[in-house]
Amino acid sequence: MHGEPDLPAGFPHLPYANPNAPKGGLLRQAIAGSFDTLNAMSVRGNAPAVMVPYIVQPLMMRSQDEPFTLYGLLAESVATPPDRSFVEFRINARARFSDGKPVTAADVAFSWKLFAERGRPNYRRNAEKIARIEIRDERTIRFTFKAANDREFPLIIGLMPVLAAHATDPERFENMGFNAFLGSGPYWLEAVEPGTSITLRRRADYWGADWPAHRGLYNFDTLRLEFFRDSNTQFEAFKTGLIDFRAEIDPGKWLNGYDIPALREGRIERRAVPINAPKGMSGFIFNTRRVPFSDIRVREAMFSLFDFEWLNANLFSGVYRRTGSFFDESDLSFRGNPLSEREIALVGPELAALPPAIRDGSWAPPKTDGSGRDRTVMRRAIELLREAGYAIREGVMTHSGGQPLAFEILVTTREKERIALAFADTLRQVGIRPNIRLVDSSQYWARLKDKLFDCIIEGFVVGASPGQEQVNRWSSIAADQPGTLNWAGVRSPVVDRALSALLAARSREDFTASVRALDRLLVAGHYVLPLYHLSERWLARWSHIRWPERLPRYDLTVELFWFEANR
Repeated sequence: MHGEPDLPAGFPHLPYANPNAPKGGLLRQAIAGSFDTLNAMSVRGNAPAVMVPYIVQPLMMRSQDEPFTLYGLLAESVATPPDRSFVEFRINARARFSDGKPVTAADVAFSWKLFAERGRPNYRRNAEKIARIEIRDERTIRFTFKAANDREFPLIIGLMPVLAAHATDPERFENMGFNAFLGSGPYWLEAVEPGTSITLRRRADYWGADWPAHRGLYNFDTLRLEFFRDSNTQFEAFKTGLIDFRAEIDPGKWLNGYDIPALREGRIERRAVPINAPKGMSGFIFNTRRVPFSDIRVREAMFSLFDFEWLNANLFSGVYRRTGSFFDESDLSFRGNPLSEREIALVGPELAALPPAIRDGSWAPPKTDGSGRDRTVMRRAIELLREAGYAIREGVMTHSGGQPLAFEILVTTREKERIALAFADTLRQVGIRPNIRLVDSSQYWARLKDKLFDCIIEGFVVGASPGQEQVNRWSSIAADQPGTLNWAGVRSPVVDRALSALLAARSREDFTASVRALDRLLVAGHYVLPLYHLSERWLARWSHIRWPERLPRYDLTVELFWFEANR
């Protein structure tokens, strides 16, 4: 994206991979929720992240040490001019699908056309940027763009999964159910128990096993994903050895739940791993398409009615940090950074509407005394609601038109329900009584797809390379498209300008300025009431599951793990 890749031509393996990792064994992982399809590339259904990259592979793959760098996988080389007006990929002559047939440029063209016509909204939006596609020979394909200077777009195409044209029926694409595509990846689908488990088996004939970018990766003979609707059951499955690896998110469990013989005897190992990427954003997301959250004053009032200090102390043993930015704890965050000249030019006339604390970078979420009844903070909320036409009448926060301030918080796990209930306790003190509805994951994601909710508790994971996914989350064009992640319904010309600048940035300085501008605008819009985050990941494993001593900078994935039977 900017500058040059860190690794030289001919590198032997990724610096964080163990090229001598033994092959074999079984890795059993726990996944929260359920699933009703395996095809995550279609907008229909609720699919786990299994198909890509285990079965179906992209043209290129990320380095978890570098924020904006891809290395060749199905593509052995890539060419693009300085203005990024086209990108050309040459397919690796070794690349084979699992039936032994070679991957070709025609397969790439077929996949692009299929995703553009029947895939998720982001594929369809990207297709509008393509002027033409040329198959220059059996292994070479060129994508020419309608406009130049979208620096990330060649990388986005490089991450596109490639399906086998000879073995994929376009008419069945959106209704694959529990069937897998024929792929070129290191695993094939061995078994599916609908909604319960998925088992993958490593291919002995995988073409890329010794390819430098994959050397030391995908070491288990068998991968099994077990799905759990209840987090306590999931935790018990780990403690009894039915699950091999766990990423812990519950502070109570991390601090007190692992005092078991297996840990004391060294059969379970725990490790807190630093996270160098931005911490992302999780919070209450307000659907601005609906009353009452169409009014920014109501959304801002909610900020003063959420008592993080009480919640953190009483439910989470004080371990969390309050999130105050969509790119927290990184140089991309606006916090601590006043508006730069680049940002001022980008934001333009809308600058005057930004609060001073957001302009100078000093903004922070409201802070309470931790009592659960901080009247000082609540008064600010009541003032904002009064400006929006609300007042407390007979104990109920009511609009001047007679409608009570009422909304539904839709949740899909007991953990989110617990957070919603804590929020509701404070809301009731000012006459607001939200309805909290717990639904199963299939119903939940179906409603989110069509934006049929008032308020949800969700998160946006942010890597070290924010880009096209931000358009899917915040752009006007994504606001009303089914299946996008613009759950809040953001429609803002200045946000759209920041997103365009983010994608067009040619230097790190321009990129940082555009991301900070986006951050300020999203915080100022009060679209998401921030929750909290950890500065490290809590990981627990049974001792027969190993990972390298030298970990990646930005993410630790199970592709790096291996099995040691004697531990």
